Amino acid sequence: MVDVLDTAALLQWPVERIVSGLCAESQQEELRRLSEPRYLLVQANPPQFSQPDPKQLQRAREAAARSGELSALSPVDLDVLALAIEHEAVLHSDDYRLQNIARREGIVARPVNTKGITSIWKWQLRCTGCRATREARSKDEDVPDCDICGSPMQLKRSRGQA
Repeated sequence: MVDVLDTAALLQWPVERIVSGLCAESQQEELRRLSEPRYLLVQANPPQFSQPDPKQLQRAREAAARSGELSALSPVDLDVLALAIEHEAVLHSDDYRLQNIARREGIVARPVNTKGITSIWKWQLRCTGCRATREARSKDEDVPDCDICGSPMQLKRSRGQA
């Protein structure tokens, strides 16, 4: 099975573990910006760098939008997610948003240096008056008033199963 490595793995894992991984080309500049010495070390012993297929990048955007996390992801995050989708790979990331999206899409997600997520999050709107709820399309959608009682709705996370 292919291992797709997020930038956290590039920063923290031993080089001998990184060389067998797959990374997005866009991660190179991010790594350089975060740690020039680590960037040089990784360049001397590089993993496979790849550009995600445009169709898979679109699938990654759609998956992020379904989870309500699209606006919180960087272009690099989307590239990494697209590679994991494209190669049906294990995604190694400490980014809880990426882990959440991956798990929702049936992609194995493993943490790099954290505990990792324990449940999948969904966004829902909850009425401050009658407590009625409905699923939110995105965490960035405009928050309406309740259709039932007219009170303001609040955006909340609801837990699912991980």
